[in-house]
Amino acid sequence: MGEGATRLAVFLEPTCPFSAKAFAKLGPLLSAAGSDRLTIAIQIQSQPWHTFSPVVSRSILAASLTAGGKDAALSVMEKVFAHREEFVLADHSHGPNMALSPADILARIEELGGVALAEAFALPEATDLMKAHARYSRRRGVHGSPSFMVDGEMREDMGSGDTVEKWLADLRLA
Repeated sequence: MGEGATRLAVFLEPTCPFSAKAFAKLGPLLSAAGSDRLTIAIQIQSQPWHTFSPVVSRSILAASLTAGGKDAALSVMEKVFAHREEFVLADHSHGPNMALSPADILARIEELGGVALAEAFALPEATDLMKAHARYSRRRGVHGSPSFMVDGEMREDMGSGDTVEKWLADLRLA
């Protein structure tokens, strides 16, 4: 998103409430900064304590392999964040979603996102993307979400609870 000189990489887990909060601010941030001044890259940060995280993460990355490309992936991610309760377990361990299979999760995402994902989900390229996102995060010391990196430097002082105005100041774009 955007094509500016300042580069913000945001590491998001698609069922994490804090990642959802950060994701919701990315559009307003880009608008406020100007797409000619800021580039935002989203990195998927699958986390094992979110039980369905690998399936949901792979679904989003698979969406990027469809005809809709990155726009489809962003749209699917937006839908997942808006309906995240359909993709999590209560307290990470129990509840009505306990009996869901990976196929059930994929079907829910396809229905919500309006994108046929099953074929792309099975592609080796989806595996490659999952591995690439995991390696990129791991090599930068990212263990949780959301995490922020500005121009290659991890920023522990940025968080999902910050305002867009604070992020603009942190990015030196205010």
